Amino acid sequence: QVRLVESGGGLVQTGGSLRLSCAASPETFNTYVMGWFRQPPGKEREFVAGISRTDVIVKYSASVEGRFTISRDSAKSTLYLQMNSLEPKDTAVYFCASSRFSGYVSMDTNDYGAWGQGTQVSVSS
Repeated sequence: QVRLVESGGGLVQTGGSLRLSCAASPETFNTYVMGWFRQPPGKEREFVAGISRTDVIVKYSASVEGRFTISRDSAKSTLYLQMNSLEPKDTAVYFCASSRFSGYVSMDTNDYGAWGQGTQVSVSS
């Protein structure tokens, strides 16, 4: 059974930082591409960042590139998202997900088969 558990969300002021964590089942974590998505209030879920199983391929959405960093710790089966220079537009529920692929970092939610419960990130102006 796939387990994805996010943590690290909270309320920060504009310009602040947060680091999200996602504890995953080891088999899933070591087999598939992992990604972060977010769903702003009243909007569709959108891709934030993804990383291949071997860390060779990393992708970011244009809206977060240069501010967010995705990384993974295979020894801990944990995915991270370091978020810097946060802005009110980053306010959303953030989800960790595992892909259906092991080498292709997709930006399509339909290519991710397992999801965490989400963690709220709120950025005040």
